[in-house]
Amino acid sequence: MNTQKQTQLTKWILTYLPEKNDLNGTLVLEALAGDAGFRRYYRLNTTPSMIAVDSPPSKENNLAYAKISLALNTRGIRRPHLYAVDFSRGFFLLEDLGEQLLQPLLSAETVTNLYSQAELMLLKIQKSPLDHDVFPTYDKAILTQEFDLFATWFVKELLGISLDKPAKSMLNKLCNDLITSALSQPQVIVHRDFHSRNLMFLEDEKLAVIDFQDAVIGPITYDLVSLLKDCYVCWPVELVELRALSYKQQLEDSGLVAAMDDETFMRWFDLMGLQRHIKVMGVFARLALRDGKTGYLQDIPLVVAYVVDIFKRYPEVAAFGQWFEDQIMPHLTSQNWYKDRNEPSLSRLIKQDNSK
Repeated sequence: MNTQKQTQLTKWILTYLPEKNDLNGTLVLEALAGDAGFRRYYRLNTTPSMIAVDSPPSKENNLAYAKISLALNTRGIRRPHLYAVDFSRGFFLLEDLGEQLLQPLLSAETVTNLYSQAELMLLKIQKSPLDHDVFPTYDKAILTQEFDLFATWFVKELLGISLDKPAKSMLNKLCNDLITSALSQPQVIVHRDFHSRNLMFLEDEKLAVIDFQDAVIGPITYDLVSLLKDCYVCWPVELVELRALSYKQQLEDSGLVAAMDDETFMRWFDLMGLQRHIKVMGVFARLALRDGKTGYLQDIPLVVAYVVDIFKRYPEVAAFGQWFEDQIMPHLTSQNWYKDRNEPSLSRLIKQDNSK
């Protein structure tokens, strides 16, 4: 942050600091690790401490963040309380929920309890009314734009591969097939990035959710697959399927889905995961190349392993799988940042990488 911007933010904080938050001497802004966006976070030396956010209006949808934050609060979803906002400059004052992300707490011993809590929160989100004034629709246009990140940033920009006409045709068909599967599902509120780095473990041992500004109305399996096939944590395929089907039962019990066979639900779940992970390969490549966040390259091998696992199990995506193995994998394995991962079906331990 430049000096002028810091001076503006400091003055704004002092103007809108809640009376209950005592300032300990001169105001100090302690920079914190950011997320994948353009927002910058600062912990303040107040009691209790608070978080100030510099969220550039030209880069981030701050109105959406505020509207969704208030909507989640009315539904009883724990998230950082919003104390003050300046939309013109992109300044926020938020409750400080601490630094304990869910990811480093996950282990074979804790997964049942922690994921059960996360799934209860997710069910509460999905049972919320569909307010179209707050949550945009995750429609074909948006899903297509996301899918296209793969060809643009991962295939072309990161790996330097030019797509020929047959490859473009194959990817277009895959995109349409995955979108058809996604839109055939019941539509609910979707956080859109519901995973272990966006869930906070609080002092009262409850969970809170962050980074929700991109929430939409979309497919019912999207957040579930984001949680169980986390891009930063890998579980055995057997555990993923067990938890997915257990959650399916909760959905049926709550009336969010009609009674259905396990195979149909898992097909929804797995193809939704394929769509998400294809998109994520493009997102991680873009973060590395455009934004200089090269640490995300280290997360690509796990995402690739998820993709490989699915195209080996579903004949309808076999053409994509063959192309991926023939055209993509040779380029991937030659990258100095790429380390081959066991497929999720062979994984027995979680990946804990807290280096970023």
